[in-house]
Amino acid sequence: MTPTIRTAMGVGAVYAIVLGAALLSPYDPATQHRDRPLAPPTRVHVVDRDGRVHLRPFVYADDESGPTYPVRFFAHEVDEDGSIGSRRLLAVDPPAHIFLAGTDELGRDQFSRLLYGGRISLGAGVLAGALALTIGLLLGCVAGFFGGWIDAAVMAASDLFMALPWLYLLLAIRAALPLDVSPGRALASVVIVIGIAGWARPARLIRSVVLSARTRDYVTAAAASGASRARLMLAHVLPEAFSVALTQASILVPQYTLAEITLSFFGLGVGEPTPSWGTMINAMLRQELSAAHWWLAAPAAALVVVSLLYHAAADALHQRSQVLPAGAWR
Repeated sequence: MTPTIRTAMGVGAVYAIVLGAALLSPYDPATQHRDRPLAPPTRVHVVDRDGRVHLRPFVYADDESGPTYPVRFFAHEVDEDGSIGSRRLLAVDPPAHIFLAGTDELGRDQFSRLLYGGRISLGAGVLAGALALTIGLLLGCVAGFFGGWIDAAVMAASDLFMALPWLYLLLAIRAALPLDVSPGRALASVVIVIGIAGWARPARLIRSVVLSARTRDYVTAAAASGASRARLMLAHVLPEAFSVALTQASILVPQYTLAEITLSFFGLGVGEPTPSWGTMINAMLRQELSAAHWWLAAPAAALVVVSLLYHAAADALHQRSQVLPAGAWR
């Protein structure tokens, strides 16, 4: 198995986990267990206090002197009042709980919020990266293929966009929106602004690739045989830019994920009670993280893991683009 496939599988596994949050999370991310604030991760047992081995994992409600509560798989969540909730991968009957990553200061399950928050933070990075790469791919190909005043105009626009202080503009634009804006509108505004702000760098890189590709022998041969400009662009030049676009995607997506986390950290992203890794990290700092509440660092650890995966993906894609011959991405 090549490094590219391994890293792609790792990144895909992360997104599959957050997309499956509705099933994988034991609780709704907004559910508050007021009697369990800052509860540590629940210990799951297979051996009870008498030394007996259980085939089904179980938990204790409060301490190990009480009754055992078996962990049910692919079962419906049972609320404190006895009502039946959604189907979950892991569930236990009340009064027991299963907090895989502990709870926050309001008693909300950290693991559930981590998965649902990953949908927001990672989804924002992917959508903003897709928008930036779409604009950059279009403008970069047009500028490199046609040249002349079109090339000059696109490069001048990219210089302007790269010179603007987008972080401060992004903060100002988000702060101009109402504080009670819906999570969907808040996320959409963040994605659009970040995506529009980031098209310039990939456009310049793609332009340089297209400038080189349009003079290659197979492109000039296709032009001499009567191929139209549209066919030359779509069939011969555009595929050459895919390697740069893929490498840029592995770089831009974690950057834009971090941008969303930064906005949410400062209260300018998706607001409570909708979870985001940024709001969770902010709550972690409010609790003055110590050894007593180490589980609150889960979103920061998740961000480190995702960043390392994307760094490995970028390195693997770069090495692949170096060893493949010209036209191999076609």
